[in-house]
Amino acid sequence: KPAVISTLFESSQGPEGVTSAIERIVRDCAVAVARGSSILILSDRGVDAAHAAVPMLLAVGAVVEELIAEGVGNKADLVLETAEAWEAHHFACLIGYGAAAVNPYLALEIVADLARRGELGELNVADALGNFRTAVEAGLKKIMSKMGISTLASYLGGKFFEIIGLDADVVQKFFPDTRSLVGGRKLVDLANDTLDRHRAAFGSPTDKPDFAGFY
Repeated sequence: KPAVISTLFESSQGPEGVTSAIERIVRDCAVAVARGSSILILSDRGVDAAHAAVPMLLAVGAVVEELIAEGVGNKADLVLETAEAWEAHHFACLIGYGAAAVNPYLALEIVADLARRGELGELNVADALGNFRTAVEAGLKKIMSKMGISTLASYLGGKFFEIIGLDADVVQKFFPDTRSLVGGRKLVDLANDTLDRHRAAFGSPTDKPDFAGFY
């Protein structure tokens, strides 16, 4: 009995929109579990000029902690439908904080598009998608092996990370029990980051997005 919960909010609400959206997401998930849903699908589909998405990892952390606090953490699995996951570390974080499954729909659509346009050599769409999945799985295995963990089930929700660059209040609320020795960005900063990316995406038209400089 699945329930789909949107992680979108109106971008016009500003940083406060992220906070209120997180509260609404948590509330909707708790209600869905109380009504018997055993699969909670958090989805960021539908982003447009008027709607941005709450960072999925924040949504996962908030929902998992609330369900645990209410004593129903074992009654529902989280399935994520997200455009934010495209490399192994993204999947590792989402799974490590409680996601039972991840559908990286945008990454899959991009890989399929590259294959259709012939930018991946002789690879057809099916093989290209298979290679992407294989690469992500190999990356996850490498990450898990560093913790001495051999199965994904043992990794799920284990919080096997050290956080760098988040404020103590953010860590305590969304990622408790995680080692964090260096402070940093508050929730309002993360909200502004989300809104800045949204404005860049739906601002002036451009042929190619700017490189975000993640590394």
